[in-house]
Amino acid sequence: MLKVWTREVLSEYVRTKLDGYRLIVVSNREPFQHVRRNGRIECVQPAGGMTAALDPVMRACSGLWIAHGSGDADRAAVDAFDHVSVPEQNPAYTLRRVWLSKQEEEKYYAGLANQGLWPLCHVAFTKPVFEPGHWKTYRSVNQRFADAVLEEAAGQPAFVFIQDYHFALLPRMLREASSNLVVAQFWHIPWPNREVFRAFPWGEELLDGLLANDLLGFHLPHHCRNFLETVDATLEARVDITSGEVCRGGHSSLVRPFPIGIDFDDHSEIAESQSVSDYMERWCRDLKLDGHLLGVGIDRLDYTKGIPERLRYLDRFFELNPKYRGKLLFIQIAVPSRSTLPAYRQLEAEVESLTAKINLRWGNAFWQPVMLLKQHYSQPEMIALHRLADFCVVASLHDGMNLVAKEFVASRVDEDGVLVLSKFAGAARELKDAVMINPFSIEEGARAYLEALTMHPDERRRRMLKMREMVDQNNVFRWAGKFLSDLGKIDFPEFEAPQFAGGRQSHPRVSPLRRLAAAV
Repeated sequence: MLKVWTREVLSEYVRTKLDGYRLIVVSNREPFQHVRRNGRIECVQPAGGMTAALDPVMRACSGLWIAHGSGDADRAAVDAFDHVSVPEQNPAYTLRRVWLSKQEEEKYYAGLANQGLWPLCHVAFTKPVFEPGHWKTYRSVNQRFADAVLEEAAGQPAFVFIQDYHFALLPRMLREASSNLVVAQFWHIPWPNREVFRAFPWGEELLDGLLANDLLGFHLPHHCRNFLETVDATLEARVDITSGEVCRGGHSSLVRPFPIGIDFDDHSEIAESQSVSDYMERWCRDLKLDGHLLGVGIDRLDYTKGIPERLRYLDRFFELNPKYRGKLLFIQIAVPSRSTLPAYRQLEAEVESLTAKINLRWGNAFWQPVMLLKQHYSQPEMIALHRLADFCVVASLHDGMNLVAKEFVASRVDEDGVLVLSKFAGAARELKDAVMINPFSIEEGARAYLEALTMHPDERRRRMLKMREMVDQNNVFRWAGKFLSDLGKIDFPEFEAPQFAGGRQSHPRVSPLRRLAAAV
């Protein structure tokens, strides 16, 4: 099957089909930060996650990205309009930064978003916190971003593409302020079932905000169904679960699954670069691999990722398979995340304790089975570690997608290596040739490690080839293209056409996006 969506195809698609519309992306996290290092300002790209997936789309499409400016030198890098062109070396789009106070960050981001919505939506494993003051600040920050979008759109036709759970109220704020906007949102995390969602104290207001979108996307069909059933049980609205449409207050919203991908070609090209080869040599030297087998995990230090669980698999593995003692090394990169929150500090202490326990139980003067690395590494460094691994484990307890699994597959240009993958990660729906596990079962995890290490080379290659084909086809450009083409199937009313200088009118709302549907 030939791949249709590439960077070039998407760029041309947007250029010709969104003619007359400005593309505005909104997210909490920014795709580039400016930081002070060694007396100078540097532009850096945060690793992984949503921004890493969207950056190649924005490079292909141009436009404007609005995000919270969190780098310690961000203010020094922007112009009088809080704009900066990114990437620094070869600018492709404009970043508009929004400034938040420490109190706003604490209540909106650390509070409502990550102590409330994050655990609620992951049905996970720590009690959500719902503080009225957090909700008040969440609402005010959403309004701050709405003001920035409206200022940038300046009354002209624009497609606003909102990212994630930080901005559930933003669509309604935009809808009420302007009729010249097409508003869509992608919810990057799971959506809980309707009984779990009932715990959220401001559920009706949050759902009403999301239903102001013309199109709302989730990774998986069952997340869409959970959302539609939640709306049906909570609001006065006409919900068609079969067609994925909600009608409320004279406005229709489409709800669709769009599993996100990565830039496979770019990732594979980096994996074959001299830089990655150099880092592979450095890892071998620093880790003293010397013929050792290698297992790896690369994650944010988050309680949804199953980091303690994979360490318990390893403990049981050595207990059941003594011949591997002294032969297998497991590297866990655990990038610090939200470390001001109690649940994350508790997790970090648990991971450190388990690492010490396993090393004490099985290690000796010449070999320690686990190396815990709590720091950020560059993309080439992580790809190099993927290239060296006999297996990579993704043990998510609940995950919308988990792009680490796809990044490991894209890294394996040698068509080798084994992916051990939780069946509760969204990526499991596509990467069916991984070794699947129930992450809550220590026995399954231990058996999966053994299967990965004893799998015949021909079988490893067969599985990896199939997974690479899947990640290649379902790349991030296809994700963006399918999102835009589904948006184009909506029957929008025409814009009020404001006058440009010289009396020229803007394009009517119905024209460019309806051409999207005809093109696909």
